[in-house]
Amino acid sequence: MGNPPATFRHPGVLNTQASLDQVAAQLKAGDKARLAGAQQVIDYLAKHPIPTTFPSVVYAVAGAGSPTEDQIRRDAELAYACALRWATTGEATYARQARQVLDGYARNFQRYSTSPKPDGSPTEFRQTYLEAAWVAPTFVAAAEIIRYYRPRGKAGAGWPAADVAAFSGFLKKLQTDYVDPLPAGTNWVNNWQVSGAYAQLALGVWFEDRAEYEHGYRYALAVQPQVFYPSGNVKELCDRDCHHPQYTLTGLTNAAEIARIQSGDTTLYALHNQQLRVGWEKLLDALEHAPGSCADCAAHPAVWPGIETACAYYRTPRLATLRDRGAPYGVPGDDTFAGFTSLTQPTGGR
Repeated sequence: MGNPPATFRHPGVLNTQASLDQVAAQLKAGDKARLAGAQQVIDYLAKHPIPTTFPSVVYAVAGAGSPTEDQIRRDAELAYACALRWATTGEATYARQARQVLDGYARNFQRYSTSPKPDGSPTEFRQTYLEAAWVAPTFVAAAEIIRYYRPRGKAGAGWPAADVAAFSGFLKKLQTDYVDPLPAGTNWVNNWQVSGAYAQLALGVWFEDRAEYEHGYRYALAVQPQVFYPSGNVKELCDRDCHHPQYTLTGLTNAAEIARIQSGDTTLYALHNQQLRVGWEKLLDALEHAPGSCADCAAHPAVWPGIETACAYYRTPRLATLRDRGAPYGVPGDDTFAGFTSLTQPTGGR
């Protein structure tokens, strides 16, 4: 259980060669669900032009945001959108645009720093750990496609080896300076640790780093039981609000999906009698303000796109109901986790 794959699979973070081939074929055949998912990508690209400048220092602001923090989150999603659009259409323009974003951070990013919160109090430096853990997997998901995917009958994206190496340097900064220090930098267990584990898994795939991958996997195994109450509710759902628990659920789901893709390991999906599935279903209870629910989320109806991935794996009526509340899915409103799952995930399950 939990051994890294003997050979890492590429693309291998949220998507594979086969899954992207299937998406492209279904789009060509006019599949309505896929077309609706593709429209989310098209709309995101129309709303967000490719940037021409990239921050050298990204300023994290706890509980708020900054122009540079907003940009790096947005640009990670943008690179992923371009990569998906290229993979599903074969149009080289989108590959070039994805590379422009990836190369922009490789050439310009130097570090994270902090700025004061809106009330003037300081942002703790460990906020940078979380910010990096959010963007790293989305950047990796985009870069895996651009580096490795081959559209049927067409050449790859043509990403020069020197540029790939430079981008790897950017990711190594995120890993070494921010993602890997996250566990020791916090004294609580919630969506932060989940995000860190997910990021380590993704970075382990990119670098073919068995130790990093294993660390992320083991960390996810250790953290998952600690973020749920015995009732099955995510603790943050009962104790905090309606969106932070979805960070936890989406991060765990994405971590489980990477493990499934890489080695067929479904332990994170199955752990503790499908605790992850139950957590998503408890979120639906809160959204419906069901009797006995620990929270009332009826006034906060947004559902994070990780539900598509969970629904595709578990294939339960309750998860389908939850999925249908927000489909088709683009990106979460705060650009924290890779979106566009209504395009990439099989709506009928696996």
